[in-house]
Amino acid sequence: MTRISARFEALGAEGKAAFIAFVMAGDPDAETALRILKGLPGAGADIIELGMPFTDPMADGPAIQAAGLRALKHGACMKRTLDLVRAFREGDGETPLVLMGYYNPIYAYGVPAFLRDAKEAGVDGLIIVDLPPEEDEELCRPARTAGLDFIRLATPTTDDARLPAVLQGLSGFLYYVSITGITGAASFSQGDVEASVTRLKRATDLPVAVGFGIKSPEQAAAVARFADAVVVGSALVSEIAGALETGGKGDAVRAVLNLAQALGEGVHGTRKEPR
Repeated sequence: MTRISARFEALGAEGKAAFIAFVMAGDPDAETALRILKGLPGAGADIIELGMPFTDPMADGPAIQAAGLRALKHGACMKRTLDLVRAFREGDGETPLVLMGYYNPIYAYGVPAFLRDAKEAGVDGLIIVDLPPEEDEELCRPARTAGLDFIRLATPTTDDARLPAVLQGLSGFLYYVSITGITGAASFSQGDVEASVTRLKRATDLPVAVGFGIKSPEQAAAVARFADAVVVGSALVSEIAGALETGGKGDAVRAVLNLAQALGEGVHGTRKEPR
């Protein structure tokens, strides 16, 4: 059992959804990013998605693009991202951690070396938004062989004909993108998302997480009523940007963790029938 599946099993037994927090590796710098990362589990994050900084993040909106640029400006790269994971694992061997981003930095690093180093560092899974199922030989199958979960995205345009391909080779959980578009750009329709999650649950036994467009504890609580996990990213990294404008890096850490705590309370306060 992986850390991801163990976490979902434990939360499901309590009738709780998981709160998945996304932050960008190296944002706004390596030291501050590590403070944020280490603080997230205590603030209520059940699983952490760690963004891999990249110069052309096609699926991301302005907030996450800005987070990646801040990180790159301060020297972020794949090696330093994995070093950040190692530093996090020195004090936390239980919280699942997933790297999320694009294939280019992994390809440049070298797939075999990346998978070896990611597993050694303590990474549990990958979300690579620009690798379709038709390219499974590139990373999905090698990642599964290396012991890493490979998590895919389903979107509002993923119809029943396409869904089997999306589910092929999937492990960890299925990430449902609640809107058509980039991260942080729009709000979602709760009714439409709930109907989509219900359809996805009929097709897979894996947990279904919902992300994109969730910004407040109230929205997180609403999604937690029907989804197995709630993902929040843009709202968290926006707290870093806002704090840097008005205060300092210490303010950024506090702002992110305060919002994470409120989001976690919203998600965990919504009770369901235990799985």
